[in-house]
Amino acid sequence: MMNKMEDYRRFELYIHIPFCLRKCDYCDFLSGVYGSEDQDEYVEALIRELVFMSYRVHGTVSSVYIGGGTPTCIDPDHIAKIIESVREYYSLDPLAEITIEANPGTVTERGANTYRAVGINRVSVGLQSADNDELKLLGRIHTYEKFLSTYEILRRAGFTNINIDIMTALPGQTPDKLIHTLDNVVALRPEHISCYSLIIEENTPFYQRYHEDCVRREKGEATLALPDEDQEYELMKRAQNFLVSKGYIRYEISNYAKFGYECVHNEGYWRRTPYLGVGVGAASLIPPGYFAFEPEDPKETGGMGLEWRTTNESYIYDYIEDTLHYNEITSEASFLDIPTIDKATQLSRREAMEEFMFLGLRMTEGVKKSVFLKSFGTPIEKIYDVPIKKLIREGLLSDKGDDLALTERGLDISNYCMSLFLMD
Repeated sequence: MMNKMEDYRRFELYIHIPFCLRKCDYCDFLSGVYGSEDQDEYVEALIRELVFMSYRVHGTVSSVYIGGGTPTCIDPDHIAKIIESVREYYSLDPLAEITIEANPGTVTERGANTYRAVGINRVSVGLQSADNDELKLLGRIHTYEKFLSTYEILRRAGFTNINIDIMTALPGQTPDKLIHTLDNVVALRPEHISCYSLIIEENTPFYQRYHEDCVRREKGEATLALPDEDQEYELMKRAQNFLVSKGYIRYEISNYAKFGYECVHNEGYWRRTPYLGVGVGAASLIPPGYFAFEPEDPKETGGMGLEWRTTNESYIYDYIEDTLHYNEITSEASFLDIPTIDKATQLSRREAMEEFMFLGLRMTEGVKKSVFLKSFGTPIEKIYDVPIKKLIREGLLSDKGDDLALTERGLDISNYCMSLFLMD
């Protein structure tokens, strides 16, 4: 370990791998198809950033998440080099959850064994559907049979913590089709299941294809291919009831786990645990005291320091080039001076409070009043007394001593509930 870090400061580490074999029709993530030479150069650049930031961000890494893109589509030796760099340059908790995202058909026996050998202990597999027609509609590169093969490879390699992603509200999806997918997934006994509704994003083939339906749904009109608002709700409730009946705990709006297998890294996001993102387009949330040198803050903070939110350069070739200029940065450099960072802003105290509420309330256990008080130096009721009382009256929020949590009905209309915690 090259640098001294204080154990009481803990942060998560996100590592972005932007490569895919093919872009899915609904995907708007920062990813694409690149050749092996670009992949080699990118991994070297990413390791340069890891090393550079290790001397500037203080703390112990509590979890690592390798996302994309499809991290498993690159040479497994690249992943090994990345994890080895993390171990060499960072203080990594020996019990850290280390996740890699995978798509069916991109995991080989050698790859799975390599991931296990370097300490990766959790895999998140993007199935989306057990119906091959639905997979083809989504533009996925795999079949359900290919997914089964990938799942078996991971189990044989010794992975005992596997998440499976599935989607609801697909074009033409019926409750029977969804239950078919869920039934097949649950039969495999994965430790974790993420069940998200399809969101149609701009600048994707799906947006062009289903834009009219999106408009119709927003107006409350009948749709042509996509489920309408009522049908989308029914699909979500079918999934929830089915998974809970099979022993999965709903611990977040769209996430279910066997007891003890909740995703540590994602829980950190919802609880606003500090995190460092490395790689093209990666975002970070760094509180005061975590960064070696920080610019003076002229704003009134009410006695509380302001967090930095940064975003890296989003163009891969510029990102690679920027990592070659780290040697020009002085030891006193702030976030604003780091060449790979495209944007750095400080969250206001109000923005941090809003995030605390609308991220924390995504979790079924909700938020703690004591943590709010510790974080912001003021009781939560002083800031949010009106929306808290309103939601309790409407049966959408429960108040159990130190805990504020959305009720099941509140979770069903969470966007409305959370909107009340945005301050004008």
